[in-house]
Amino acid sequence: MIEPVTIGRATLYCGDCRDILPTLGKVDAVVTDPPYGIGADKGKSGKAMGFNGSKPVVSARYDEDAWDGERPAAELLVECANLAPRAIIWGGNYFADLLPPQGRWLWWDKCQTMPSFGDGELAWTNLPQTTPKKFTLANNKLFADRVERFHPTQKPEPLMRWCLNFLPDAQTILDPFMGSGTTGVAAVQMGRDFIGIEREPKYFDIACRRIEEAQRQGDLFIDEVAA
Repeated sequence: MIEPVTIGRATLYCGDCRDILPTLGKVDAVVTDPPYGIGADKGKSGKAMGFNGSKPVVSARYDEDAWDGERPAAELLVECANLAPRAIIWGGNYFADLLPPQGRWLWWDKCQTMPSFGDGELAWTNLPQTTPKKFTLANNKLFADRVERFHPTQKPEPLMRWCLNFLPDAQTILDPFMGSGTTGVAAVQMGRDFIGIEREPKYFDIACRRIEEAQRQGDLFIDEVAA
């Protein structure tokens, strides 16, 4: 059995969620961003303008991995959603044929200025009511580079705090596809308990560091929100 790492209010597992989920009990909410199966693990390049008209310099931001070759199986997604009364699953448009039809979708408007990039991202939810909701946070090149990024599909912390605001009564949040731990950072910042699972050791280690730092600063953040 995989032993978890405990960091304050967070319980973190380095392993495959298919092995770990059956060992967990019910939680209050699932908030997660699974692999979409679109090859986001194959590295990501950035171009810097060359000097005096020379060709742009291309450098890889992320090493190639093997975690986004295919989307999770339908049974696994359904199991994740059924672990809690409420679930928010980002990349919902990639899983619409696997999850039940719902009305309250969440949409992150990225204020994207590049016509070849998507204008935003969608999350499937089983939240009450049938009205979709939008969160606006610029994430084009200039804005995305304002914060340190640890994962190719990393979500902004304000976006995940916005998600948790739809779950005011959810004390324990589960993320079966934790990545670099942004959901956990948001959860501990807001005074929630968090359970995270990540099978890639390098991202697990990053998540541990980020959540530990958020745990140290959590009380200050909660005081700001209360004020």
